[in-house]
Amino acid sequence: MSAELPEYYFRIRENGATVFKVDTENRQRRIEMNQIAMAHVKNGQIKPQGSYQLTDKDTEVITDWIIERRKLLAKRDIDDILRAVDYLNTTTHWVQSKAEDDDLEAVTDPLLLAMHDLRSVLVQKKADRLMKRNS
Repeated sequence: MSAELPEYYFRIRENGATVFKVDTENRQRRIEMNQIAMAHVKNGQIKPQGSYQLTDKDTEVITDWIIERRKLLAKRDIDDILRAVDYLNTTTHWVQSKAEDDDLEAVTDPLLLAMHDLRSVLVQKKADRLMKRNS
């Protein structure tokens, strides 16, 4: 562990984080983490915990964390989609070179339905973008 601890700690949750203020300046020289807020990534809401009054600095640090977290999650979404493209390519190779009839029977209908659904949505979104550009 580094000698200098951060002033804030964010415990990641599904929709954001529980925010703690880290305190090492106490008589016992123990690390204390005091919960000060809940941060919600989707709506940007920051809720103070208990009777704690958020300072301007607290709010600024939490808001900056929400912005950075949104950027990170967006990058992860794109990475997941690009990984799905890789999976589709390896699936195609498997179907073409290794799959047995029983294997194909088990996966063909679910794959065709999922790919049809995806294709329909992609085509509609592409058409919407083209219409916007041309208007």
